[in-house]
Amino acid sequence: MDYSKMGGARPGSNKPRHKEHNEPGTTKTPYGKKPVKADLLERMKQAAEKKAK
Repeated sequence: MDYSKMGGARPGSNKPRHKEHNEPGTTKTPYGKKPVKADLLERMKQAAEKKAK
């Protein structure tokens, strides 16, 4: 069998099959904005209080 005439395997594409909902550059997570830890802690405290009630 002459494998030289078959051609090589096609390289795969590394792009995702779908857009992420929290992808950088969207309104939810704009570019250049890092999440602030204080905001996260505040949200966690509120969620804990809500769950405790």
